[in-house]
Amino acid sequence: MFQGLAAQRLLALFVLGWLLLSFPLLGLWDREVVVFGMPLLPAAIFGVWVVLIGAIAWIAERGGD
Repeated sequence: MFQGLAAQRLLALFVLGWLLLSFPLLGLWDREVVVFGMPLLPAAIFGVWVVLIGAIAWIAERGGD
């Protein structure tokens, strides 16, 4: 089903993103801290989202196995 290293890496990123954006790990970021004028939880969610999209784009553009 998933042939090639790029497909396996994309699947691994999907699982990693799912874990990082699940409740138990998001609960770790729910603190009364402000980062760049934003509470820590939304800043962490945005940061994880940006890193995941960047990694997916990098893998997709690299293409070949």
